[in-house]
Parts: sequence; C-alpha cells; structure tokens
Amino acid sequence: MTEPIASLAGPAPGEGTVALVGNPNVGKSVLFGALTGRYVTVSNYPGTTVEMTSGSAVLGGDKVAVLDTPGTCSLLPSSEDERVTRDVLLSGRAGGVVAVGDAKNLERTVLLALQLCETGLPFVLCLNMMDEADSRGMAIDTALLAGRLGVEVVPTVAVRREGIERLRLAIPRAAPGLARLTYPEPVERGVERILPLLPHSPLAPRALALMVLCGGEEVLRAVSGGKLPPQAPRLLEIARDVQAACREPLTYVVTQARVREAWRIVEAVVQRTAGKSGSHPWRERLTRATTHPIWGLPLLGLVLYACYMFVGVWGAGTLVGLLEEDVFGRWINPAAIALVHRLVPTAFLQDMLVGEYGVITMALTYSLALILPIVATFFLAFGVLEDSGYLPRLAVMVHRVFKKMGLNGKAVLPMVLGLGCDTMATVTTRILETPKERMLVILLLALGVPCSAQLTVVLMMLGSLSPVAMLIWLGIVCGVIVLVGAAAARILPGRGSDFVLELPPLRVPGLRNIVVKTLARLEWYLKEAVPLFVLGTLLLFLADRLHLLGRIERMAAPVVVGVLGLPRETAEAFVIGFLRRDFGAAGLYRMAEAGTLSPVQVLVAVVVITLFIPCIANFFMMVKERGWKFGLAAAAFIFPFSLAVGGALHWLLDALHVTLR
Repeated sequence: MTEPIASLAGPAPGEGTVALVGNPNVGKSVLFGALTGRYVTVSNYPGTTVEMTSGSAVLGGDKVAVLDTPGTCSLLPSSEDERVTRDVLLSGRAGGVVAVGDAKNLERTVLLALQLCETGLPFVLCLNMMDEADSRGMAIDTALLAGRLGVEVVPTVAVRREGIERLRLAIPRAAPGLARLTYPEPVERGVERILPLLPHSPLAPRALALMVLCGGEEVLRAVSGGKLPPQAPRLLEIARDVQAACREPLTYVVTQARVREAWRIVEAVVQRTAGKSGSHPWRERLTRATTHPIWGLPLLGLVLYACYMFVGVWGAGTLVGLLEEDVFGRWINPAAIALVHRLVPTAFLQDMLVGEYGVITMALTYSLALILPIVATFFLAFGVLEDSGYLPRLAVMVHRVFKKMGLNGKAVLPMVLGLGCDTMATVTTRILETPKERMLVILLLALGVPCSAQLTVVLMMLGSLSPVAMLIWLGIVCGVIVLVGAAAARILPGRGSDFVLELPPLRVPGLRNIVVKTLARLEWYLKEAVPLFVLGTLLLFLADRLHLLGRIERMAAPVVVGVLGLPRETAEAFVIGFLRRDFGAAGLYRMAEAGTLSPVQVLVAVVVITLFIPCIANFFMMVKERGWKFGLAAAAFIFPFSLAVGGALHWLLDALHVTLR
C-alpha cells in the first residue's frame, strides 16, 4: 500500500540543478535538447546516453543547470550506467528531478517514480510518448496518478515539442512524492535497525537504508566519497541478517514489493479502449517479422544490403570519385600546389604542405575526399536504423551467435556503433551489465571491428579485386571475432548476464532527427579525426625527412616480407596505423593505386590492418575504461595475432596459387 510520508526539505530546482532521470529509450535526451537547446545523441535504442551531459535552461525566470543522466530501470543498479544515475542522486548534485517515463510502459514509469518518492527529492513526472499510449488505447488519468504519487504529472510528446512549455512551468513547483511502500517484515525490521547508524546523505534515510540493505559496501562507499564509514561493519552485519531471514535475494524482495504497488496504481489510473491495436496492420506484421527466426533473416539481409549499396557503393564509389578525382584532383590540389609554390619560399615548407606527405595533398585529400563521404553516408544509414527502432531487433537476431561468445544480443549495439568509431563504441560498453562482458566487447572492438573511416578504404581496395576477396576478408574477420570471443569468454574471469532488452515500436524515421544527429557526428569527425590526419601526415613527413621510415622498413622486413609476403614499404602504413588505423589503411590504398601491391598482397594487407592494434585514441579509451593492465594486455595479444593471421593467409593463398583477379 502507498501511504503519505512527511515531505523532506530540499533545495528547490530553481536554486540548483535538475536531473533528468528515466528508463532507457524514453526520450530523456530529446527533452534535454528541448529544455536546453543543446543537442545530445538521440537514439531509438537503450544505452545512447552513457555519460552525463549538462546544459542550462531558464525555468521560472532562473537559469538552472540540467543533467541528462544515463537510462536506469532501478535505483538498485545492475549496470554501470544505472550506477551513475544512482550516484548522482546520492551525491546531492541534483536539487530536483524530472522523472521521464514512457506513457505506454506506465508500469515501469511508476516503478521508478515510487523509488524517487522514497528518496525525498523534489520531482516532477513527465509522461512522454503520450501519442503512442493513445494509439494503443490507453487513457491515463494523469490527475489521479498525480494524487497517488503526490507529484505533478505532465504529459508530453517530446519529438513534436508538445507539453514542453507546461513542463517548464512545472519544474520549479517540484515537490517530494507522497507515496510510501510497506515491505516484508524482515526488511522493515532491518530498516529500523539501520536508520540510527546511517551516514549523512541528501536522500531520505529510509531510501538510503533500503539501498544499503540491497547494495551493501558499494552504496556505503558511494555515499561516503569512496571510503567506508566507521559504522560500516555493523551496517553490513545487519544487511546479512536481513538476507538470512529472506528466502530470495534482498534486491528481488524489495523490487517485487515495488512492482506489485506499481501494478495496483496503473490498474487504477488506466482505462483501455477496446479495438485500438496501436499500429497499422502492416506495421504489426513487419514488427513481428523483424524478430522471426526465419523471416527475420531475409529482412536482416535486405537491411545490410541496402546499407552496403548506400554506403559501400554510392558513398565509397560515386561520392568518393566525385570528390577525389574532380573536386580535389582537378581543382583544389592543383590550385593549392600553385599557390604554395608561389607564396612559400622554402622547399621544406612546400613539401610539408603539398609534397608526397603534404598536409593538403595527403591529409586533407584523404580525410575530406576519401573518408568524409563514407563517414557521412554511414552516419546517415546508422541514424535511420536508430530512429526506426530496428537496432534492438538486430540484437535479438544475433543473440544466438553472441551467446556462443559469452555475450548476449545487447552487445551488438556497441559493436555496430564501432563501425562508426571504435573509441565512442568503447564508451558505450557501459550498457552491458557485467565487467566480463564489457572487457570482452572492448577486446573485440579493438581487434576486428573497423571504424567507418578505415572501412571506407578497405572496401575501396577490395572493390578493385575479385568478389572472392571480399568474401575471404569478411569470413576471416567474422570468424576471428567469433573464435576469439568464444576463447576469451572461457579465459576472462567473471560471469555473463541475462538478455533483457526492450523492443521499441518500429517508427518511420524522422528526417529532422536524422539530419541533426548526422551533422553532430560529422562535426565530431571534423574536430577530432581530421586534426589527427594532419598530425599523422606531419609525423610521416618528419619520419621521411629523418630517414626513420627506411629504418623501420629494414627492422620490419623479416616479418613484413618473410611472414606476410608484402613489400617492405608497407611497414610504414602499419606504423602509422597505430596513430590511426584508417590512416594506415589510407597508406596501403595509395600503394595499391600505384600498383605496388598485387591483388593477393592487397587482401593480406587489408586483413592485417583490419585486425591490427587499435589506434592510439581507442587504446587510451580502453585504458580509461578498464585500466592499463587490460589495455596493454589487449594490445600485446592483438599485435602478434594480426600478423599470425596475415601470415597464415599469405601461406594458404600462395600454396593454392590463388590470384584474385
């Protein structure tokens, strides 16, 4: 039962910071953008908001900080992103909360709202996606719901900006919820014993007591700045006593009590209209087909083929040809060479700008003429898959394959994102529940998932060969991912997790949302990737001037020539590949265009560069996420492994006298 509790004094939202808190995939980031005017990646699958994003909004005449927190299903966290949201509340950073919920999944929304009621923090409940709830025949009595929870409830349709102004007005009036749950007797006795011993916290003592009972030492460290308080042994002893008195795990016992109350509230405030299916018949059939074990496969193949035609053929072929041959080849580079020779007095600076390793003729040509078209088309295609709701269905379809690697289908989300940028994808592994799963996916991202810039060059090189070469490359990369994943799953310590993933409805992608996301990602590429291309070119230029490339070639000759069967000059591309793998691939592309590499050597080279050690940006992100020990161990494995695979491929193709022409 829910009963009123005394309101706890807390800072008004207008005087501090407002945190957006809600389940994954409920539109928090859309609301964040609407409130603050700042763009955040908005996706139709869970896990997009992994790190907090901050902005400011004017609410009630005051400028207020707004935090967009990671999606969470519970304040008793089971993953790192949920833990981040809980710790925001424990730290006191949020003077007020906007609880964002999916109206059509009201049970989950109310479940989280009940937990926020217990915290004593002032909050407003934003019921988003009201149009989808209505299409499913759900009539929600928001006034009755507000009465049961004791907080203001604001219905919105964020993607159409409906209800946003009303939400702006409601946030300064946020108040602590008035709902209180009664738990089984052992839990209630444990709460009473713990209350006098609790450390200071911005949350209501009862809420903190429940967190300590269920979370133990981790919660105590979070609320005490990373250190255990002096009374920790006694608190943990009480938690063990309560667990011993319960047949089920404490987290399960507490959550079940909350779920039962959430269902009682939903049954009271929702009326369902008969006859409304919530979708067009064709959309319902398509939705079912996307996850069907048989019909889902041709649909998956059709989606992948469409992406290949758009990105691999039109982007990497038509657009690249237009920019490289016409725009840069006929106009920009000749004009730049003439201008530099006229204005720059020294040969050294001339070569640095427009020479063989020139900033303009190499770095800008590769990054803007070769890489930018494929990056742009990939981001457009990825945005369509995000906005349509197909990506979670892709996770369902590949779950069986990922299960063989000790993972579940949710792991496909960061791995697909890795086709855009492995560095960003490494961050999003936080959506996975266990450390073992996160380490495994980070390893596979670094080993076998080429970023869009690198993939562009690889596809261009393979496109000039026989289709058999493409099949061999794809088979080796996919086979390596599966085999290494399966082996690492047995070696890495820890456990996996169950596969639980909400499937959002299929939607017609919103053009505005796709364009905004694509432009934001392209801005990231221009700001982060292009300068690294310039830096890589300068290092390559200096290495050439200092005759270091020749030394590296001689040192690497036994491996490059003897094991891989490649010209010594390819050592240069692999060295630069550590700075950026796509830049190393671009060096191989230049050699292939010049006729330095035979078709077989092209295939061996692209296999090695695909499996090569991660670029320096991704390496440092691995270190940031999992520590130096893991980062160095992963690089120490990937480097010789990629050479071994390339050597085995060279030996096999040579033994079979394969030409690939």
